[in-house]
Amino acid sequence: MRVHASEAMPEALRGAVIALGNFDGFHLGHQAVAGEAVRWARAEGRPAIIATFDPHPVRHFKPDALPFRLTTLDQREALFTEAGADAMLVFAFDGAMAATTADSFVRDLLSARLGAAAVVTGEDFTFGRAKGGNINVLREVGAEVGLETRAVGPVLLDGEVVSSSRIREALVAGDPQEAARLLTRPFAIRGPVQHGDKVGRTINFPTANLDVGTYLRPRYGIYAVTGQLPDGRVLMGAANIGIRPTFDPPKELLEPHFFDFSGDLYGQEIEVAFHHFLRGEAKFDSLNALVAQMARDCDEAKRLLAHIGG
Repeated sequence: MRVHASEAMPEALRGAVIALGNFDGFHLGHQAVAGEAVRWARAEGRPAIIATFDPHPVRHFKPDALPFRLTTLDQREALFTEAGADAMLVFAFDGAMAATTADSFVRDLLSARLGAAAVVTGEDFTFGRAKGGNINVLREVGAEVGLETRAVGPVLLDGEVVSSSRIREALVAGDPQEAARLLTRPFAIRGPVQHGDKVGRTINFPTANLDVGTYLRPRYGIYAVTGQLPDGRVLMGAANIGIRPTFDPPKELLEPHFFDFSGDLYGQEIEVAFHHFLRGEAKFDSLNALVAQMARDCDEAKRLLAHIGG
């Protein structure tokens, strides 16, 4: 269930424990905050809600920032539900939200409008106009309006804090396995399959074309991937993400080719998960050279994905 902070909270969800954060990647650190909120809610017989901001605050303050999202709102909703949330709460980050003082955010929004009983957040969470609010403000103002607060410390992996920045760095470096360790699942791009220029089918490598949208761009190149279809089926494949330098004009796309699949995916929303980086993008002198390399890429992807099964 998705609820918006600008609207009245459904009566059944008032008195909730809210996990408060942006939770873009919903990585190990985010999962620790959400897990504490869900446990607390269950122990007290209250609804558990996981919040997020959309668009991301960075997009509001730096509209020209390069795409950096690790998940869409739909992906977050699915992940939050999996984590035990009764609802996802969406704060629309706009000019009004940016101008809201920390005091008003706690008093008027969390307590009065949303009827929250308790909030769980990360120790480093900031909120309110000019980032005027932190965990201490949350505790102090919360105590005045009967809002309980807990803070969860950072999660470490290999002695370093798990963060969305660390995940983005791994993806940009072409290391989806490191990103998956921090996320607890492979980084995945979800979107509708578009009509392309049909070159793939003429060389026996038909692809499903997806716009990369607002997602972070992982290192351009070829990956071993899996694709989840709307009916739940999971297909194995190899995908190119980039601008396809062999073809003119260059066009940025994610193009998965699924092995042993011949169905029509146009218009369907699929999710492509990145498992292994095979090689960087390259420009080929001929179509034959490209086809030969694609065959090798597919063989390597099949080998790397063999542990996943059919």
